[in-house]
Amino acid sequence: MPHPVLRIAVAINAYASFGRRRDVGPKVVAALLGQGHEVTALAEVNIELLRRKVVATIADGIDLLVVVGGDGMVSLGVNELAGTTLPIAIVPCGTGNDFARGLGIPLEDTGAAIGHLLDAIARPPRAIDAALVRHGNLDTWYVGVLSAGFDANVNERANRMRRPRGKSRYTIAMLLELAVFRPIPYRVTVDGAPRELRAMLISVANNTSMGGGMLIAPDAVIDDGLLDLFIVKPLSRLGLLRVFPKVFSGTHTHLPQVELTRCRSVRIDGPGVIAYADGERVGPLPVQIDVKPGALLICA
Repeated sequence: MPHPVLRIAVAINAYASFGRRRDVGPKVVAALLGQGHEVTALAEVNIELLRRKVVATIADGIDLLVVVGGDGMVSLGVNELAGTTLPIAIVPCGTGNDFARGLGIPLEDTGAAIGHLLDAIARPPRAIDAALVRHGNLDTWYVGVLSAGFDANVNERANRMRRPRGKSRYTIAMLLELAVFRPIPYRVTVDGAPRELRAMLISVANNTSMGGGMLIAPDAVIDDGLLDLFIVKPLSRLGLLRVFPKVFSGTHTHLPQVELTRCRSVRIDGPGVIAYADGERVGPLPVQIDVKPGALLICA
């Protein structure tokens, strides 16, 4: 039976992974055209201009949005599609690719990732959870992890650094941040229950990993209607350096300094902390986070 012809917009971040994988977007477009679909390729010189083009293309009418890039492109697509009936698909070629990793999409093999895409769009999309962040008068959606603490400070520092390129930039940013970081006094409300605590970081996860494979919530499930709240209690610099490598392997969950619980809503406040969601800057605390079960349709 022939597959239906879809109107597909392909949003391409040609600068993903510092421009080293510029070939991926054109290959995705060619593969979809080869399947007989109607394809509109979208690319711009920066993410904001690309977002505007995506919004206009969605308004014109499409059946599917494919994002080609890293978690920043996932964030762009999710913030336009969460809460709607229009599905998203992902071809990863960024630096971190954490959401694609959680979905089991091939990361380093372009041909395999495109094959995954073609198989996925031939099937009905699946509904997964998304998290809605309210900060000030703004709303932001995410599907991976929101971080607010040491890890967010590292992200803030890394984004200001021009070199080195690639994952080593985050390692260097972590070491630099470690030299000046102190535990943060937080005010947190979890499913309506308030508490005060000091911690190195607080993250709220829908997916398993962040930062290019740090398995902060190895048991997180993207369609269980729950968020995984990850807290690291106060540690010395040496103690934090000992914990962080365990996070990459997911073997940190039973450490006494780590608290990992499931919830549906979290409010986080603390002085001088910038929140990040799916690697993108959200803004200063406080933030209110609520899981929205089944809010996003995805082909994966």
